[in-house]
Amino acid sequence: MNDTEKKISEWLSGPYDEETKAEIKRLEKENPIELKEAFYTDLDFGTGGLRGIMGIGPNRMNKYTVGAATQGLANYLTAFFKNEAISVAIAYDCRNQSDYFAAVAADVLSANGIRVFLFDELRPTPELSFAVRKLKCNAGIVITASHNPKEYNGYKVYWNDGGQLVPPHDKKVISEVRAVSDPEKVKFIRNKELVTLIGAEFDELYLKALMNVCLTPNAVSKHSDLGIVYTPLHGTGVKLVPEALHRFGFKNIISVPEQDINDGNFPTVASPNPEEKNALKMAIAKAEATNATIILATDPDADRVGVGVRSENGEYVLLNGNQTAAILVYYTLTRLTETGRMPQNPMMVKTIVTTDLLSDIASDFGVKMYEVLTGFKYIAEIIRLHEGKETFIGGGEESYGYLGADFVRDKDAVMTSCMIAEAAAWAASKSTTLLGLLDEIYSKYGFYTEHLISLTKKGIAGQQEIVAMMEGFRSNPPLEIDNIKVMYICDLKSSDIWNLDKNSKQKTDLPSSDVLQFILEDGSKITVRPSGTEPKIKFYFSIRCKSYSKQSQSEAKDRMNRLSIFFSEN
Repeated sequence: MNDTEKKISEWLSGPYDEETKAEIKRLEKENPIELKEAFYTDLDFGTGGLRGIMGIGPNRMNKYTVGAATQGLANYLTAFFKNEAISVAIAYDCRNQSDYFAAVAADVLSANGIRVFLFDELRPTPELSFAVRKLKCNAGIVITASHNPKEYNGYKVYWNDGGQLVPPHDKKVISEVRAVSDPEKVKFIRNKELVTLIGAEFDELYLKALMNVCLTPNAVSKHSDLGIVYTPLHGTGVKLVPEALHRFGFKNIISVPEQDINDGNFPTVASPNPEEKNALKMAIAKAEATNATIILATDPDADRVGVGVRSENGEYVLLNGNQTAAILVYYTLTRLTETGRMPQNPMMVKTIVTTDLLSDIASDFGVKMYEVLTGFKYIAEIIRLHEGKETFIGGGEESYGYLGADFVRDKDAVMTSCMIAEAAAWAASKSTTLLGLLDEIYSKYGFYTEHLISLTKKGIAGQQEIVAMMEGFRSNPPLEIDNIKVMYICDLKSSDIWNLDKNSKQKTDLPSSDVLQFILEDGSKITVRPSGTEPKIKFYFSIRCKSYSKQSQSEAKDRMNRLSIFFSEN
């Protein structure tokens, strides 16, 4: 009997419910390949928690995998906060079974003597981060798979600073979770006295805190009728984004009614990802019909936001995450300087795959820009490490996540939506648009263009292929790309920076991670990394042109196509 067959046998004979056993037997007859995928390995509790397809088996999101994860977390919290009263906040999004998995987590934590603050309905992820800090909880959990397809769900863990788990807690929690190898080790019976529902009162606290982010109320008042089409893509954003925009002073919020409906099947989109143009199809149609100025679209757990802007010819241009972040950094620094509100020792943070344009802007204003590994939890970590010494005034990542204030410690699409709308009002007061601001930024700092290729590699074979691709780039790295010499190879797995020109190596300050960066002689940068949350390998391309013109944009586009082809073929 191989390992997969052994696991199936253990689930059929073990302390699992009859519904689960019946489903195993059905798959044995009707879909043995699916059964193998569900049992060939265990769904890994990684540094970001769990994320996977819902269903039976150890490689799926279900009562038993969520229960084991929560029991492991409870064991770690109990040991770390010894002799303390422990509390955990829990939120969940619109996905199928999200409310059920949140209830399972509340059951297990309370059964272990831990106080639980459970949101009464679905809520945005950033509000969970806010609640952890406001309630002084030891940890937090949010049930979400972000913008993944409908068959997925996930489980993210937060520490007492409101940020997702980082070292050393992440590895230690993982160790405890992996030690829960038997469902009989999981305490599933809820202690009702330890579970408290929270709701509207927390929305009010969060919305009040959000008003402190406002930098230009006069511009908003003057352009309060700015047309804003907003879609939550069936997700949690509908709970707070329209209300937050109204409180900022915007009166012309145009909904997409079909997508205001919370539905984990995401019936109006192929994928609820605001990074994809197809997901904004209905919002664009609504904007065209109403002549709206901007479009805002948030993902299911409302931590990412996609932005569309009406151009001079009336067409809608979708901004990528780098462009949105550049506008927000430029707007924030300009307004803090103009109003004399720039704090002492200001700092911002970006990830290593986010455009270096953000660093150029920050440097021009004399503001320090920290650079961290991919993942917003590392931005939160920098905020925590420098708290009391430096003041965080903004930061983000290319994947449509941004944060403008530190009372939340994760990317926040509710906050960002308000900031984007306010920047649009400020631009209007200067007789321009967000696209005009972007032109202004490029003219001043140089033209940057970025591109991302994500190759999906599902299942056992896909995972093996991703590993082989990374090993191939390490063992036989390109020394020239698009006829341009590779000057540096940064291998964050070994923490080495290899200077090819001098044939020398030095160590990087960043933590070890399965990431490769190739920096070319002209300053272009290519980053390769497996996704930590999806079965994908990702290629990030960044090109900078010192001048901003139609010719430079055309040359950059051609260059990007060649780079994309090179890595797709290799």
